Amino acid sequence: MSYPTRLTGLLAAVLATACASVTPDGGFNGVAQVAGDRLGKDARIVRNDADQRALDSLVSAKLQAPLHIDDAVQIALLNNRALQASYWDVGIAQADLVQAGRLQNPSFSFQRTRAGGAIEIDRSVGLNFLTVLTAPLARRIEARRFEQVKLLVAGQMLQHAAATRRAWVEAVAAAQGVAYAKQVDEAFQLSSALTGRMAQVGNSSQLDLAREQAFQADAAAALVRAQQHAVSTREALTRLMGLWGNNSAFRLPERLPDLPTMPLDLPDVEAIALRERLDIQAAQLRATQTAAALGLTRTTRFINVLDLDYVRNSKSGETTAPGYAIKLELPLFDWGTARVAKAEALYMQQVNTVAQAAIDARSEARQAYLDYRSAYQLAHHYRDQVIPFRKKIADETMLRYNGMLMSVFELLADSRAQAAAVNGYIDALRDFWLAQTRLEAALGGRLPPAFATPLKGQP
Repeated sequence: MSYPTRLTGLLAAVLATACASVTPDGGFNGVAQVAGDRLGKDARIVRNDADQRALDSLVSAKLQAPLHIDDAVQIALLNNRALQASYWDVGIAQADLVQAGRLQNPSFSFQRTRAGGAIEIDRSVGLNFLTVLTAPLARRIEARRFEQVKLLVAGQMLQHAAATRRAWVEAVAAAQGVAYAKQVDEAFQLSSALTGRMAQVGNSSQLDLAREQAFQADAAAALVRAQQHAVSTREALTRLMGLWGNNSAFRLPERLPDLPTMPLDLPDVEAIALRERLDIQAAQLRATQTAAALGLTRTTRFINVLDLDYVRNSKSGETTAPGYAIKLELPLFDWGTARVAKAEALYMQQVNTVAQAAIDARSEARQAYLDYRSAYQLAHHYRDQVIPFRKKIADETMLRYNGMLMSVFELLADSRAQAAAVNGYIDALRDFWLAQTRLEAALGGRLPPAFATPLKGQP
């Protein structure tokens, strides 16, 4: 193939890509598909007042009932303004991709001079020919960067969803803890009052009364701490969902979901993480993009500026003299070695970054899975052993107290032990569901479909 033919083909390809335009969705459909595939949720950009009104209506509808975890995630994906701001990064990257495929506008120069009675006019039309040569490679680089940005934005979306799930579990557990702390505080108030009456008639010592009053004071302090923790966890969930005003008065379920029958068995968590995690895919694309940039640097290391101009000179009374002019920087001082060395160093940085990201992903997946299994074992132990034993002890203690075989102080001591066991189970159940959300995040935002354990809020 002759050089003119190759040049014509190159110009045709560049002109074809120059006709590309920004799509109506701004390239966001790929990110929205990730939300649908991995979270089963809808993600979209709020572009105008109509979109905002539709979003407000959706949020109001979901807040009518006690807020389930899936509804909290859906609201967060649509309503959090920081997440909405990150969605626009995709449109910016697509605009850069379209711009990379377009030629620079040609330049036109006009010069008129007069010497004596002669008038000389110079006209020229110029085009940066280097951009024509490098446009296809530059567009491929921007295409990779566009895919990388979509992965990064999708990754931020998955992280935000995981954070919302954790915040929901924390908030529901804290509210459940407050409800039980109130019951404990009321019980200790009654026991303190009962001991006080017994002390008045001489059936209890001042030491016993002081102990019961101290227990009641501790219970009151525990209630205050539980209420404070409930407020902070609820506000964290509110921020993640982007709620304010009347919408911040949403209701939560009264308790956490029950423990599943069996924990998940995932022997290949490392392989799942390497295959599914978007941060690994983004790091790989970043390394590929840097390698492509290195190729571009080597291609243009000796050419900094290459302009091709069409020139048409004319003088009064003389024939017009058309021609052309080429401007090229001479590599006398800068041979481009520093640019190439920098590009190679950046590429090696990315290679090591990808390798470390894979190592971290493997470790995080293993740790999250082991934490998940341990959390299940602990919650299962509380549910099937500690709580039943404590209930049996409470029943036997009440029988003996009713038969006047046990003092009221032994009954109260057993009540305190039972309260500690119930609090321990609430904490263990919370830790299990938190461990599952961390496992989902470590495996790329979701559990494998065959093993997924849905986390539904209890009405």
